[in-house]
Amino acid sequence: MAVGGVAVFPADTVYGLACDPQSREAVDRLYTLKRRRPDKPAAVMFFDVELALTALPELGARTRGALRALLPGGVTLLLPNPAGRFPLSGGGAVLGLRVPDGPLRGVRWPVLQSSANRSGGVDPKRLEDVPEFIRDSADLVLDAGELPGTPSTVIDLRSYEAHGSWSVVREGAVAATDLAGRLD
Repeated sequence: MAVGGVAVFPADTVYGLACDPQSREAVDRLYTLKRRRPDKPAAVMFFDVELALTALPELGARTRGALRALLPGGVTLLLPNPAGRFPLSGGGAVLGLRVPDGPLRGVRWPVLQSSANRSGGVDPKRLEDVPEFIRDSADLVLDAGELPGTPSTVIDLRSYEAHGSWSVVREGAVAATDLAGRLD
């Protein structure tokens, strides 16, 4: 993908939009295509758990264990971000992290990602569900057929290292009972 490029891609849950998390031009394009408020954070997606752990060396042992227990899979993790990594993601002291269990395993660089819909729109489980304007404006469009269509479950792990506590912020692809079995 060229500098400033945006891609439509299949995750393990729904179709997403992705761009270089270090490119202001690309991040601005992604937000514009979604009609997303610039103050609403987006997650950074890695396609390999070990690459994510390497990129976030400040995470403690308990949190690293949680990442290994939950990823890859249909979850987005809210993590403390004391090093201010990926500042264009908009999260500041919080980093949204995603590692899908999908067709793009092996990609070696992270992307800023969000679902490939207009902000607040229907989550696209087929490429045809991605708004035509977004498909036409993207620099790369990958089709993997029909996906499950349920967005990731968002889990807040910001207090996990210190207290072992976590909470579900948004119900989604992974049930809370499944999470409890992996985290408690």
